[in-house]
Amino acid sequence: MKARLPQGYGGGGASNLQQIARQAQKLQEQMAQTTQELEEKEYTASSGGDAVRATVTGKMEVKSVEIKPEVVDPEDVEMLSDLILAAVNEALRSAANDKTEQMEKISGGLNVPGLF
Repeated sequence: MKARLPQGYGGGGASNLQQIARQAQKLQEQMAQTTQELEEKEYTASSGGDAVRATVTGKMEVKSVEIKPEVVDPEDVEMLSDLILAAVNEALRSAANDKTEQMEKISGGLNVPGLF
């Protein structure tokens, strides 16, 4: 008795592999395009009731930090440092979350190490 393969198996292995390779190439191109677009985006966050605003790029680089003069107190530099850190970290989190969301949309939630 011969084993029968389900329809769609056997004989077409090479063409199926080529199709998968084309799909992987397309996915890689979409991810590269999205990564480039995300790296050009800017993300802004504030702290202290908008006393400190930080803007970062999608490359996770700080582009600017704006500080309202009234929050600058030479007697309390620690508070100003905390406000700056809070704003910068929130902007970076926004950039990272956006990248994760966009890549998951492209990959359909597939997490392939090294792709992004």
